[in-house]
Amino acid sequence: MKKLLLVLVIIASSFIPVFADTISTDKTDFAEISSVIDDAVYDIRYYSSNNFTGKRIDGYKAPKAYMTKEALAALSKAAEDLRHQGYRIFIWDSYRPQKAVDNFVFWINNPNDAGDKDFYPDLQKSDLVKGGYIAVKSSHTRGSTVDLTIIKKDGSFVDMGGTFDLFSEISHPDYKKITRIQKKNRKILSDAMQKAGFAGIDSEWWHFTLKDEPYKDTYFNFDVE
Repeated sequence: MKKLLLVLVIIASSFIPVFADTISTDKTDFAEISSVIDDAVYDIRYYSSNNFTGKRIDGYKAPKAYMTKEALAALSKAAEDLRHQGYRIFIWDSYRPQKAVDNFVFWINNPNDAGDKDFYPDLQKSDLVKGGYIAVKSSHTRGSTVDLTIIKKDGSFVDMGGTFDLFSEISHPDYKKITRIQKKNRKILSDAMQKAGFAGIDSEWWHFTLKDEPYKDTYFNFDVE
């Protein structure tokens, strides 16, 4: 009887929808980052093929970056703080449509598409899910998350000891086997973002989400255009 009950529970759980949250295409509370932060620099990776799939991602129809207005106001404070320290912010990604996340999941489940192994040199594709690098639900889709680094005012890069979407322990914010300067640079970015109201995550030094995000249970699906 216990085995039968367990089977029934597994069958029932398989019909639970992935999203118990709200899906929305309403972009009225979003703004383009460049409309508020005029000196930010952009390399929107999912608009190009320079990402772990090796292809442009669904939903990215322009190399633009959007956030909720609340998150953008907070990011502006961080940018101002960093500006006073001699830096500008460099954006890789911010709002991400749900269709883009679905594209990631489709790629993960396609055994015949290795994508670009340079982004996960020491892992298998299945490890990207287990390691927390890719998920079926992303904070980016709620509109108050940003992937960024800092550059000097002259446009030269700051050494962070690893680059965007490098799926490796090297990307963990507390990774020990980097230089003192690299640790210091990561801390400069993290301190400014935390002071502005953002929180980081354990697996990616470049990823920050507004702590008091306005849409905690809403996932958006309008195109970046």
